[in-house]
Amino acid sequence: MYSITLWEFAALAAAAVLVGFSKTAVSGANTVSLAIFAAVLPARESTGILLPVLIAGDILAVLTYRRHAHWPTLWRLFPAVAAGVVLGTLFMVWADDAMVRTSIGAILLLMAAVTVWRRRREAAPEVEETASRAGRAKARSYGVLGGFTTMVANAGGPVMSMYLLSAGFRKLGFLGTSAWFFLIVNSAKVPFSVGLGLINGRSLLLDAALVLFVVPGAFIGKACVHRINQRLFERLVIAATVVGGVQLLLR
Repeated sequence: MYSITLWEFAALAAAAVLVGFSKTAVSGANTVSLAIFAAVLPARESTGILLPVLIAGDILAVLTYRRHAHWPTLWRLFPAVAAGVVLGTLFMVWADDAMVRTSIGAILLLMAAVTVWRRRREAAPEVEETASRAGRAKARSYGVLGGFTTMVANAGGPVMSMYLLSAGFRKLGFLGTSAWFFLIVNSAKVPFSVGLGLINGRSLLLDAALVLFVVPGAFIGKACVHRINQRLFERLVIAATVVGGVQLLLR
C-alpha cells in the first residue's frame, strides 16, 4: 500500500475515530481529520482516501439521526451543491496542492467569521427562513461553496455547518439534516474522484483498515451528544471550523 510508518498509521486511525465522532456529535470537527490525512499522505491523494472513510461515518450518522432530517432544506440545497461539485472537479484538474489548501482554508475562516457576526447582530432565525427569498439565495450561495469545498478537499462539512447554524437548526435537526446531506453528496462524489484518479485499488486497501476505527468514534459521539448543550455545541462547531481553516492555511 502506501509507505507509512506505524506512528503515521496511528495518526490516520485517530483521524478516522474523529470522523465517526464528528458525524454523530460535533459536525465540522472532521476538518482536523482532513488536516491529519493531508499531513501523513500526499495532499491530493489524501482526499480520495478520506472519502470512503467519510461515507462510512455518514452511514452510521444516518442510522442514528435519520428521523431528524429537514428534507425541504436538503432539496433546496442539492442543485447548488451539484454546481459546486462540478466547479470543484474542474478546479482539481489544474490546481496544485498549495492552491487547494489556501483556497479552502480561506473559505472556512470566512464562513466562520460571517456566522459569528450574524449571531452577534441578531437572534438566530427559525428554520422556516429557508423558505423566504433571502433564505433561498443564502441556500444557493452556501450550496455552491459547500459543493466546491467538499469536492476539492472533503471540507464541505464546516460550510454546511455554518449554513445550518445560521438557519437556526437545533442540535438533532442539525445532525439529522447534515447526516443525510453528506451521505448523498459524498456518495455522488465517488465517480468524480475515481475519474480524477483519487480513488483506486491501493487507496481502498488502506480504507478497509481505517473504516474499522470510524465505528468506535461514532459510538463515542452518540454517547456524548446529549450531554452537550446547544450553546456549547454551536461553539464547538465554529471552533472546529476555525481550527481546520487555520491548519490548511499554515501547511
